[in-house]
Amino acid sequence: MPKSIVSDRDPVFVSHFWQEFFKMSGTKLQFSSTYHPQTDGQIEVVNRCVEQYLRCFVHQWPRKWSFYLPWAEYWYNTMYHISTGMTPFQALYGRLPPTIPSYNEGLSLVHEVDQQLQDRDELLQQLKVNFARSVNQMKQIADKK
Repeated sequence: MPKSIVSDRDPVFVSHFWQEFFKMSGTKLQFSSTYHPQTDGQIEVVNRCVEQYLRCFVHQWPRKWSFYLPWAEYWYNTMYHISTGMTPFQALYGRLPPTIPSYNEGLSLVHEVDQQLQDRDELLQQLKVNFARSVNQMKQIADKK
């Protein structure tokens, strides 16, 4: 259990049940002030990272952004973090995250499975291209300053 949690006064955290649960667990609940939700800077940074990740898809498939949330979660949890010296997955489970094996067309006898895995690999490849382009653009802008 964490030693403390900073919350934006979500109903889950302000309920009597959860307040008592966290108190008995030794977790101190800290609430950001109502008009200053930026108190929890770490969450704001994570949100910006996930937004940037999702932007790589939005320009091509703007109505499908919610479909990519599990991929955004996987990306974030398997990305190396300098502050911890490991991925969040590794910090939680104590081992390296599983990798996604690439798929060779036609290996599955079920056409739908074959198509889904091909689409997944194409999506991951496009994401790498889009993300690299985004990082390059940010670098060019930062280098100008």
